[in-house]
Amino acid sequence: MGFMKMGMTDRSDWGCDMHGRDLARRGLDGTGASRRAFMKGGAMALVGTSVIPSFLMRSVMAEATTAQAANKKLVVLFQRGAADGLNIVVPYQEKNYYSMRPTIAIQQKDVLDLDGQFGLHPAMAAFKPLFASGHLAIVHAAGSTDTTRSHFDAQDYMESGTPGVKVTQDGWLNRALQVGPVGKPSAFRAVALGTQVPRTLQGKLPAIAVNNLADFSVGGKGPQTSSISNAFQAMYDESSDAVLHGTGQETFEAVKMLKSADPAKYTPAAGVTYPTTPFGNSLKQIAQLLKANLGVEAAFSDIGGWDTHQNQGAANGQLANRLKEFSEGIAAFWKDMGADSENITLVTMSEFGRTARQNGTGGTDHGHANAMFILGGGVKGGKVYGKWPGLNNDQLNEGRDLAVTTDFRRVLGEAAYKTLGAKNLNTVFPGGNVNPSEFLNFV
Repeated sequence: MGFMKMGMTDRSDWGCDMHGRDLARRGLDGTGASRRAFMKGGAMALVGTSVIPSFLMRSVMAEATTAQAANKKLVVLFQRGAADGLNIVVPYQEKNYYSMRPTIAIQQKDVLDLDGQFGLHPAMAAFKPLFASGHLAIVHAAGSTDTTRSHFDAQDYMESGTPGVKVTQDGWLNRALQVGPVGKPSAFRAVALGTQVPRTLQGKLPAIAVNNLADFSVGGKGPQTSSISNAFQAMYDESSDAVLHGTGQETFEAVKMLKSADPAKYTPAAGVTYPTTPFGNSLKQIAQLLKANLGVEAAFSDIGGWDTHQNQGAANGQLANRLKEFSEGIAAFWKDMGADSENITLVTMSEFGRTARQNGTGGTDHGHANAMFILGGGVKGGKVYGKWPGLNNDQLNEGRDLAVTTDFRRVLGEAAYKTLGAKNLNTVFPGGNVNPSEFLNFV
């Protein structure tokens, strides 16, 4: 089992302007206190706002909102690297789309038509029945009010929910979980799949990062191969810290809850096949966590590889391969959840879109507006939401990008409001002016 760090997710593959960044400067929690890894050879990390590792605090058993009682769950997926929304949800009736993309545009014969104006990339065939059944909605021309073209800044702004504000330390989803009505406690209320808690879930409410659920049920024969529970027990036995001894039992119980799900033996529902990739595996593990009834209300995962500056491809190629994995993974998750899918809302996001015009190397550069997907049992799908700004030259942002007409916070805000019961949106998105009266009403 590998050592897990606490803090931001790994951003090593974000693309051109991410290399050489000192990401350690983001390794602070909301109080500025350094986070600590809580064990050697572990597979779970928690993050909070105390200099004492948060798993040692009684607040790890965070009070849940009424979303838990109602069995509502929000799943957030981040497409890191800036996905090309124009080739994902294709505006195939726009003549300038084809003029600006002579070799990478998706031809009309290949587009999976949605509504006579937009269509899906042909690699996303797995999404077509979800849209047709009314479970999948799309918001086009969505994005940030900040016009940065930096991956690093744009992702921070979207995960913090405060575009243009660099000093925000916590994430919008953590704040959304804090403002809901309270209910019974759960140590697994907020979970991220990965080695570190992402900015989206950082904040006062403890969140868990899980890299591999199977590690929770692997018994070891020595100190280097100890199970997670043995590692907790060793820390408990060796420490004289009063706080640890006062809260250790809660920690052990949390681990037992997850082990009781027997992660190593999980089998998806009949007919469900996840992509054999890290993203596919993360969605399978999210499904397992949700099915285990551990009190999960919010789950987060991400998928990189969207920074297509070169050789993007059209109906086939680099982008097509990524879209196939993305759509088939989400479709498998939806089918795997079965009847429980009625209580789930899944929303996707990416830091910004790509330029409307292709570049000289068969790719696209950093743009502005993008497309977001919302999937769920309560979603009013089968529709492309948002105001379409058009792709004529005089309609482009800065003469080069699809313009933003829907603030991404309106989309996330509606999902959090209606799924998690996060009514105080001024707290979730400070300065965002997210008002329920302006929701798109896709849920």
